[in-house]
Amino acid sequence: MRNNKLGGDMGLSALFKGLGGFLELVSDLAENQGEIHKEGNFEDDSGRVRGVYGITLRTEIGGKTRLETFGNVRRTESGPVVEETREPLFDLFDEGEEFHILVELPGADPSGISLHICDDILDIEAEGPGRKYAREILLPALPDRESLSHTFANGILEIRLKKGGSPHVQQD
Repeated sequence: MRNNKLGGDMGLSALFKGLGGFLELVSDLAENQGEIHKEGNFEDDSGRVRGVYGITLRTEIGGKTRLETFGNVRRTESGPVVEETREPLFDLFDEGEEFHILVELPGADPSGISLHICDDILDIEAEGPGRKYAREILLPALPDRESLSHTFANGILEIRLKKGGSPHVQQD
């Protein structure tokens, strides 16, 4: 740790502030039944939203914690970059015989949604006026791609896939 007499980023006050923030996050996680959702955005000079970012931290059954990011702000070696394509938030439920997946796609057009399966990876792409989304979801087991069904209403894409497929590549 660097000792900075002026109280810079690496001083003891920053360490305690960071520890306090961490303890607050753990407390929030317990109070919200194992889930914390934080988000924000960047606007350009005209007030138009250019970047959306966020995290969801979940404690799953068995105590395993999962951190998911979403949005269109990516970390690069040269700093944060706002991309045109957003990464949507999703929930994956293993319901025994099938997977049930919910994907948040606000502003997407139902005709602009495409789903592709390659082995145990589900690729989702969607477009709407002024919005593009893309997400790769790793499934816990091989799906039966012939069983793929989906509905889209109020910005929520609902996907159902039965388990039990064999390795394959879907041709476009």
